[in-house]
Amino acid sequence: VEPPLQIWRCPMGASYEGDRPPNNAGRIFEALYRPDSRRPLQSLPRDKFVPADQALRLVQDRADIDISGPEFNFVRSIRVFDVRYARQYEAGSEGDCERYATVVLGTYGTQGDFSWQRSSITALPEAHVGLERWGQNCPGIYHRSVFVDWRDYDGNYDFEQVNY
Repeated sequence: VEPPLQIWRCPMGASYEGDRPPNNAGRIFEALYRPDSRRPLQSLPRDKFVPADQALRLVQDRADIDISGPEFNFVRSIRVFDVRYARQYEAGSEGDCERYATVVLGTYGTQGDFSWQRSSITALPEAHVGLERWGQNCPGIYHRSVFVDWRDYDGNYDFEQVNY
């Protein structure tokens, strides 16, 4: 009689069915999974005098490792534009152009701390689509989107946009 196959799961949600984990999975599993429910070592606070609830808050507000070096510039290159509302239309008997827009920009700091600041439609990257006619003869526009752009480790530009 063959022994039943085991299902190996890691905290990231991946699983493997077999009599033992695949190559390297065992090492990853050992690094991430603690049978005694302890956190992985990379998530433990460095200062043993920081209470556990405060340590979790610290990790959530910034990276839990030093990322200030130039090899992590790709993290600091990430920009998140949230076009929460952009509307342009003709109004009134004289056809005045009404424009309203709320745009915020999210960026990452030296240690991975994320923050929002007010921005504008004119600050949107050229790759953003949906507001090209903004300010031209007042065509009717209603637009909402999240646009994320970045430069990878080699300096290559890329982006994603989600309209909603």
